[in-house]
Amino acid sequence: MAIGATKSTLFSPSCLLRAACSLVLDKRYFWTLASLVIVCDAVLTQLIIKVIPYTEIDWETYMVHIDLYLSGERDYSKITGPTGPLVYPAGHVYIHDILHYLTDSGKNVAAAQQIYAGLYVLSLLLTCAVYRNAGMPNWTLLLLPLSKRLHSIFVLRLFNDCWSVVFVQAAILACQTGVDGTGILLYSLALSVKMSALLYLPGLLVVLFKRHGMVGTARYMVVLAGSQILLARPFLGQNTVSYIQNAFNFSRVFLQKWTVNWRFLDEEVFLSPSWAMGLLLGHITVLTAFGLCKWCKSDGGTLAVIRRGFLRPFQSPALSSVSPDYIATVLMTSNLIGILFARSLHYQFYSWYCQQLPLLCQRTKYPLLLQLFILAGIEYAWNVFPSTTLSSGILLTAHVLLLLGIWFGFPEGKAVLSHSKRKV
Repeated sequence: MAIGATKSTLFSPSCLLRAACSLVLDKRYFWTLASLVIVCDAVLTQLIIKVIPYTEIDWETYMVHIDLYLSGERDYSKITGPTGPLVYPAGHVYIHDILHYLTDSGKNVAAAQQIYAGLYVLSLLLTCAVYRNAGMPNWTLLLLPLSKRLHSIFVLRLFNDCWSVVFVQAAILACQTGVDGTGILLYSLALSVKMSALLYLPGLLVVLFKRHGMVGTARYMVVLAGSQILLARPFLGQNTVSYIQNAFNFSRVFLQKWTVNWRFLDEEVFLSPSWAMGLLLGHITVLTAFGLCKWCKSDGGTLAVIRRGFLRPFQSPALSSVSPDYIATVLMTSNLIGILFARSLHYQFYSWYCQQLPLLCQRTKYPLLLQLFILAGIEYAWNVFPSTTLSSGILLTAHVLLLLGIWFGFPEGKAVLSHSKRKV
């Protein structure tokens, strides 16, 4: 009788409700909930692969590029495929060389989907770890599996963006845990797959300068540049100009029909050099504003940090420790600023920041309902194909609201605020 009573009590509605509340609210159960989310999302990903047909976009072109690479071609100007030339750095080639081998020259798409399914689960695991280090509440983990578009990018489209994203996530986690050397190498791998990783560089420079000072930051930049040269050496030796122009082409112009943002603009304006220059100036201006006014505020301001950095070039100029929360917030905000001012956003670019959005929303002071509306608006915009004036307008509004919320909220992370309160 006692045992029966215990069981009935254990599975009573009130007991189950308390257990559920503990899972979503008590940080002691963060990894318990994270494990459940990861396992359930892994099952969901397999169902998506089984039920929804694969759509060929760039995978075939990737494999044709690798066929040419394996035949001995190292001149980027001569490596082309059905949808265009090779426009990604050397790391992309090496990864897809391995995938070419594992998938029977790209013919076994089902095997490729399973590899990308594993990559997706890894991205989810890394995101959970970054969230944990940044002090995110448990319940935000429940938002991570909800993106229809992100699942599609990974397992139904097989875009190379996924590899760059995972390397960036691993780099953020490494920096959060204090192994910045490993973080720089992982970041370099991300950059070697797709140059979109450059959007993190301004924030990364701030983090490194505050943590290691001027000389330390310069040393890490040498490592970054050196690793890029080492990875690209076979191609640089064949045709240096061709490699740089193709792998890091800042002047590429995308057709408006594929864009998710700026759909409401006239096509002539969208394609004009003056519009591109305006976006670049806006990008630089907003980055400068965050750098000067927000990212060093807890250390007495940017000018004070720079002055201490020059006076003590071998020491950290920060007055307080660079927290894991600060690292995640600054790097992700730097990325968001770049996305806001991107000349064109294609559908696969959503992977660049999708899993970061719950954290960024939590760095605003907006009420929870408005945060959820921002997340829903962004997800909606990325799932409208082709994009419309309405969908791109919603995306722009959500991006601006989110960035303004961070500006007036917690641009250095919530941990900085807690630390300041304890000092007072």
